[in-house]
Amino acid sequence: MTRSALGGLSGQPVIIGAGLAGLACALSLAPQPVIVITKATLGAGCSSVWAQGGIAAALGPDDSAALHVADTLAAGDGLCVAEAVERIIAAAPQAIAALESWGVCFDREADGRYCTSLEAAHSRRRVLHAGGGDTAGRSIMEALIARVRATPSIHVLEETEVVRLITRGGVVRGLVARVAGTPLVLPTSRVVLATGGIGGLWPHSTNPSGAIGQGLALAAIAGARVVDTEFVQFHPTAVDIGRDPMPLASEALRGEGARLIDENGAPVVRDPRGDLAPRDVVARAVWQHCAAGGRVFLDGRDSIGAAFPQRFPTLYGVCMEAGIDPVTTPIPVRPGAHYHMGGVAVDAAGRSSIGGLWACGETAATGLHGANRLASNSLLEAVVTGQAVAADLAAQPAAERSPALMSVGPGDDRGDDPSVTQRVRAIMGRHVGILRSGEGLAQALAALKSDAESGHKAAITALLVTAAAYLRTESRGAQSRSDFPERSAQSARRSLTLAEALDLARRCDHSTRLAAGVRP
Repeated sequence: MTRSALGGLSGQPVIIGAGLAGLACALSLAPQPVIVITKATLGAGCSSVWAQGGIAAALGPDDSAALHVADTLAAGDGLCVAEAVERIIAAAPQAIAALESWGVCFDREADGRYCTSLEAAHSRRRVLHAGGGDTAGRSIMEALIARVRATPSIHVLEETEVVRLITRGGVVRGLVARVAGTPLVLPTSRVVLATGGIGGLWPHSTNPSGAIGQGLALAAIAGARVVDTEFVQFHPTAVDIGRDPMPLASEALRGEGARLIDENGAPVVRDPRGDLAPRDVVARAVWQHCAAGGRVFLDGRDSIGAAFPQRFPTLYGVCMEAGIDPVTTPIPVRPGAHYHMGGVAVDAAGRSSIGGLWACGETAATGLHGANRLASNSLLEAVVTGQAVAADLAAQPAAERSPALMSVGPGDDRGDDPSVTQRVRAIMGRHVGILRSGEGLAQALAALKSDAESGHKAAITALLVTAAAYLRTESRGAQSRSDFPERSAQSARRSLTLAEALDLARRCDHSTRLAAGVRP
């Protein structure tokens, strides 16, 4: 898009990110004009397309919102915000209706009821699918992308990277983006962050490689508070076939009876809840066996067998490409970084601590997930929070929509540096994985300091995760510390700013240098 064309969009609300949350927000705003910016093309590079499990909604005759709330609170291990859980889950019927109005066709039984599956830590079969057993994300996103492209009020800027938010007096006034290597300034007083997760910061991940927390870093650089950043969910059954990112073996397989076994065929998970225990429990069991030099496999030969190609076509295709027939052979798996429970601190309307800046979906910390996300709650959260942000944007008085932009000061307008991201991945894989320690986290903070101070977004996001993990001296949900293995009796959500994280990193760097005999 030319500079003159961009100028014609000046002052419109801007959604950064084109996953489910971002597109739900844009469609909910129609027919009000809105700009959607995506670093790739629509449908490429976003985790929503890769979501296999489906969307959790208590719609069955034996289910209720109260049961869904109870399961979510239990999985969140004491750190969910009850009001947020109740509000988001209560909105599930409206979210499903909105998706259907945008063209999504959920799978149904012959009698018209929704097809549902059981996933870990759910007390009922309440996960809805679209397009088959493990293609929900792709089917949902294909429908929404088609609707977005057919909606005149939505202007999509593809292959455009936002590199900086412009703020004046703690209020958003615009942004700087790069298009084909050229920086462009777009005045706006309403920006929505919907950039997805951060799994690309780890060497073993089920997320697209570009999922490095750009939105979280943009918010933090602008001075926004973030919360719960230490809580990163590792999916226990990423397919271990040497691919980066790692393909996912949906939790729905275990819901249908597939078992986690070791190289000798013995069960891997010793928890009394079995293979459908909460994800943090199962992921640690799988990781511990792999860390001891063993292999773990997902065995669906008896439970799914010949139905694999029809029930789980995505996984079946991945396995066959790797020379593994899941009908007759167990699938090799190991944990992969999968979902970020933390993010930009927001209120019920998605507003951050910076005026004119909202966040929704995985980029936001809404309070729904707590210390450990309940399976398939993420797509529900994406739709509901996208709708909530749209409602708040639409309600902004005209006087607050002024696009006036004063002179743009100097700033770091570089795009992501792949070499820095690779360096960050190595640090995070070594020190900030499933099992952490104070010593390792301090080393990671010291190692990340320089790149974070230089403004590299991957390093900034990694620093925020690591600092929060260092400060949380307990094991809870997805945060597991070898030096603090027990849950604390007194614990709460922890908010953080980039300035606070950098100060901690500098202190750790100083201590590390002194311990090594290096004088500053």
